[in-house]
Amino acid sequence: MLPHDHEFAALKEKLLTMSSLAASSVRKAVKALVERNDDLARQVESDDDKLDQLEIELDELCIVLLSRGPIATDLRMITVAMKITHDLERVGDEATTIARRAIDLNKESQLKPYVDMPRMATMALEMLNDGLEAFVSRDTASARAVLPRDKDVDALHKQLQRELVTFMLESPTTITRCLHLMQISKRLERIADHATNIAEEVVFLYEGRDIRHTGKNSAA
Repeated sequence: MLPHDHEFAALKEKLLTMSSLAASSVRKAVKALVERNDDLARQVESDDDKLDQLEIELDELCIVLLSRGPIATDLRMITVAMKITHDLERVGDEATTIARRAIDLNKESQLKPYVDMPRMATMALEMLNDGLEAFVSRDTASARAVLPRDKDVDALHKQLQRELVTFMLESPTTITRCLHLMQISKRLERIADHATNIAEEVVFLYEGRDIRHTGKNSAA
């Protein structure tokens, strides 16, 4: 193994660590919502500091690798790694927002059973996991298979938004709670978007094809 191969292996390992922590934060945030657990929600904010630190470490490693004048294939790996790092950091931010909204919601009586949001979280995190696995295994077919699944999360988000609008129209006392839930739903929808971004970057990395804006929800 060449010296720089160790650094690329470390790069991938840190990305997987960051992905695992980001996914864990999302699961904790949604669990804090469902179980009305403020302490768990506050843990998510603490985890976000760890994600921010990992982002800094990954950026520094990428800068070191870039400074060596990498060949084209290595350059693509480095730039994609930096983009994936950013998306994972954003997933952590979304989780923090969900956790903060959960704390606000816990101050009032529960508006409705929380069924749709855990389902959205599961769908988005499965997309995220599959995108990272495709990155590690160099499997662009699996990466492409992530893309159309974003439509399912979008549909669930829109359905929930309509339901919450109905709540607000029928009972103005629910408005504040509905707005919090709308924000949580939007954050979960954004997590699926970040997973989609990662899958698109995997295709670019291994095929050299930029498939952004070319039918995002198509696997073709």
